[in-house]
Amino acid sequence: MNRPPTPRPTAPARLTSGPWLFDGPPEARPGPARGPVRQDAPPEPGGVGGGLPGAVLFDRDGTLVVDVPYNGDPARVELMPSAREAMEAVRALGIPVGVVSNQSGVGRGLLTRRQVEAVRQRAEELLGPFAVWAVCPHAPSDGCGCRKPAPGLVLAACARLGVPAARTVVIGDIGADVAAARAAGARGVLVPTPVTRPEETAAARETAADLLGAVRLVLPPGAVHGRRADAAGRAAGGAP
Repeated sequence: MNRPPTPRPTAPARLTSGPWLFDGPPEARPGPARGPVRQDAPPEPGGVGGGLPGAVLFDRDGTLVVDVPYNGDPARVELMPSAREAMEAVRALGIPVGVVSNQSGVGRGLLTRRQVEAVRQRAEELLGPFAVWAVCPHAPSDGCGCRKPAPGLVLAACARLGVPAARTVVIGDIGADVAAARAAGARGVLVPTPVTRPEETAAARETAADLLGAVRLVLPPGAVHGRRADAAGRAAGGAP
């Protein structure tokens, strides 16, 4: 199928506000209602590192769906390997899932909010509803605090969910994803793809071969069934 022509950029939008937040339906936020939670609060018993995480956040492009640069066309949304199985495994344990995504095409004048929402809706048709989407619409030159590797998207999603960053896992395909997790005080897992730089993989504390392997790393042993986990995930000594 021929690709549609690349959209012609308009004048870049100089956005100075925070990230865009899209809430999912109530059923996407299982568990008792939570009030505001201090982001510097210590992990609760059974939190990350000792049981179930409070939330799992995923990068969008290259992690949940195939990376199509500046995609605003829902017809071009294609799932990454094991994405559906990974979502089912996390949701089966009652853990809310969310998305944290840089969308600099907005700030560059290549995408509109309506297009970002259309792609979000298509992803949810394929993967089910997410509890929250946190999207950075800024260009790299805008100097915002939400564009990964800054922690703003992770912190905004955690605040929306009422879950401390210390009990949250962030899964992505490039170094900026795990760097944002680390800056926020969350746990980061890298799922390398051909576009992941070797130095990013080497620096990651934890890596996995695919999304299902990544959730196997962060969920209790035996919680994920189905495909074999052989060599799916490994812990890696990374930079502090």
